[in-house]
Amino acid sequence: MIAAITFLFGIVIGSFLNVCIHRLPRWESVVAPRSHCPHCQKPIAAYDNIPLLSFLLLGGKCRHCRARISPVYFFVELSTGLVFLFSYSLFGTSVEFLRQAVFGSLLIVLVMTDWQERILPDLINFPGMAMGLLFSLMVPVGDGSGLWLARLVGIEGLPIQMISLFDGLLGALAGWGFLQLTRQLWAVLTKRRIDQVMGMGDLKMMAMVGCFLGPKLTLLTIFVGSFLGALLGGALSIVLVARPSYFRRFRSRLREIQSYRLFFALVRRQKIPFGCFLGVGAFAASLWGWPILNWYRSFFP
Repeated sequence: MIAAITFLFGIVIGSFLNVCIHRLPRWESVVAPRSHCPHCQKPIAAYDNIPLLSFLLLGGKCRHCRARISPVYFFVELSTGLVFLFSYSLFGTSVEFLRQAVFGSLLIVLVMTDWQERILPDLINFPGMAMGLLFSLMVPVGDGSGLWLARLVGIEGLPIQMISLFDGLLGALAGWGFLQLTRQLWAVLTKRRIDQVMGMGDLKMMAMVGCFLGPKLTLLTIFVGSFLGALLGGALSIVLVARPSYFRRFRSRLREIQSYRLFFALVRRQKIPFGCFLGVGAFAASLWGWPILNWYRSFFP
């Protein structure tokens, strides 16, 4: 019974997350005006705004203009419901459940806004940092790495809550610092402007992730996100090279460049937002990060 209520509460939150995903990149209020059809602009009645159910009953179309509504709305509601349900199955009714559900919700908004708009909103990242540090006072973060930071600033004999807080701060520093170092190094190697290599949104997102996960799981997040991005990017590039339409589009250049150069030209054309992969990696690390690290350590007894 509680699991069903948790799922229902999650899809309601997911409906609100849809509003955030659509409006925050445009700097619009998430409170007013009422939800409306993006095509005909008519307000959506309450009975047409029931999470999941309304989309299915209306066949994914607006009741007024019959324009097709993006399935992203349905996907976000379902994903949020599953995040809440999965978090409850792991942690029950506890602060850990609330922390995981909030973290998952923040990641859903960031992943979807980055996918659709190539934006990681500060209105999610900065409040997310504050929430991560607040939760660190209630749920231990990391494995005590924050002691190093505390000793660095000359603080000894801290209670576990403050050690956890320092873990969160060190996680934010690790997430921001590692990506900033990578960003600067890649800009030098490729001779490109630093803002062309990676946006500041990715750095802020990883600082937020660090506040929730601590330094070790934050670095694991970057590794997992990079691996997933490289895997999908490589697979996508191979598929695109195999499509005749792309060869026809570049036919005029085929006499000037060799096939391997065409391959890399196609790779550069595919602008896959890194934040999406970081979000997936962060959620995976929040659930299975320590077992993954322990498995890795088993190879180095």
